[in-house]
Amino acid sequence: MKMTEVKELEPRGVWEIFASIAAVPRPSKQETAIRDLLRRRAEAAGFSTALDAIGNLVVRVPAKPGFEKAPVTVIQGHLDMVCEKNEATVHDFERDPIKLGIAEEKGRVFVTAEGTTLGADNGIGVAMGLAAALDPEVVHGPLELLMTIDEEAGMTGAKNLDPAVLVGRRMINLDSEDDAALFVGCAGGCDVSLSWTFQREAVATGMKGYKVTMRGLRGGHSGIDIHENRGNALKLLASLLVEAGARRIAGGRGGSLRNAIPREASLEVVGGADLGRKLEEAAARYQELARSTFHEVEAEVLVEPVTAPGLALSEGDGGRLLAALRGLPSGVIAVVPEIAGQILSSNNTATLSFAEQGQAFTASVCCLARSADPRHLRRIVDQIRGVGELAGAEVTDGNEYPGWQPNMESPLLARTRALYAQTFGSEAQILAIHAGLECGILNERMDGQMDMISFGPTIQGAHSPDERVWVDSVAKIWVLFRNLLAELAQDR
Repeated sequence: MKMTEVKELEPRGVWEIFASIAAVPRPSKQETAIRDLLRRRAEAAGFSTALDAIGNLVVRVPAKPGFEKAPVTVIQGHLDMVCEKNEATVHDFERDPIKLGIAEEKGRVFVTAEGTTLGADNGIGVAMGLAAALDPEVVHGPLELLMTIDEEAGMTGAKNLDPAVLVGRRMINLDSEDDAALFVGCAGGCDVSLSWTFQREAVATGMKGYKVTMRGLRGGHSGIDIHENRGNALKLLASLLVEAGARRIAGGRGGSLRNAIPREASLEVVGGADLGRKLEEAAARYQELARSTFHEVEAEVLVEPVTAPGLALSEGDGGRLLAALRGLPSGVIAVVPEIAGQILSSNNTATLSFAEQGQAFTASVCCLARSADPRHLRRIVDQIRGVGELAGAEVTDGNEYPGWQPNMESPLLARTRALYAQTFGSEAQILAIHAGLECGILNERMDGQMDMISFGPTIQGAHSPDERVWVDSVAKIWVLFRNLLAELAQDR
């Protein structure tokens, strides 16, 4: 198959819309172009649309004839995507379309992208919602398609939703990534930032400069993949530099997004004549450590000589920064004792960046803490704060959002669960996801009156360039979604 044939996959309506979505750049906070495209398409089909003050799009779809008396059902997804790429990939997420490809593994076909994230999270969910509205064969009552902005970078669309734009009080969220499960809850989260303002010192004549890069890690979604003990490029690189005695940092960066496990990190350091040898020795050990301990089979550490800069952090300041990176929690922190395999709390030490201000040098580290229990969430934030304060950082937290507490008595859950078993001949898993869905926030905006369920096709590697969505899984969830809409249309 050729890349251009993604739109010809089945169900044809879903894949055609997804291909058109993938052709429009849509980083978080830059959703205007994709929103306008979908709005024009909806209005061309005769549907009315509305925007709230923050920029969320609502498409109002009339019921099919005979089902006008059914209660309104809200279909929800988000417009933005995580923008991650491999280091060698040339791609501008603000200008370039995603290059789609089709591949096969063990007889199963999947759609992926060339060296970048695919954007099936949540482009495939948005495509399903609009496809259902446009398909003359899909039976449904009145629908409201809610397409939120900025889910991946702060959930500001959901947080600022104008409740007046919605009539419906039952909602199907299409932002889950396991076709064998129905999701009834999710974790809340909080961003925590550590920052330092250092005065750089002059680098003595004869000092050597090196760029040290940890790359090739799997990365992934900091909610969905956090339990797999994947390597964190920032933490591994910090430990490597300390072991090599390389604390005089001159610049660099690591990670890209608060909700993506860092796949790559690079730091420039300066030191004496023997620094190169020490770095090479440490690099070999940490490359092997990443591959054997964290199962990062493609992990690679590069040590490249560079021109020594004129300014760098002192040993003490660089040491404090590296100590913080080493000490910050990363991964699963607590599990739910009553539910095997259910994560309660985690943290992702996500990004490191530097900014020059004359001779001053500002270093910033961003973490995303998650927990299904708000009390545990505050404990993690306090732990991060303690590590930061010991390392001399200014610590701030914010952008906190609530979790979605499971309601096992939900009428929508009961109906979807029974329909899943009837349709596929097996019981769906009923789960709470550790990632942050918008359901909890949207329910809060609607005064706790929204009955909700979340499901979606199987997506692997979300938030990384390894992202893929299985074609047969999309077809499976399309059947469930279509059948559920038909059943809900019978209500009066």
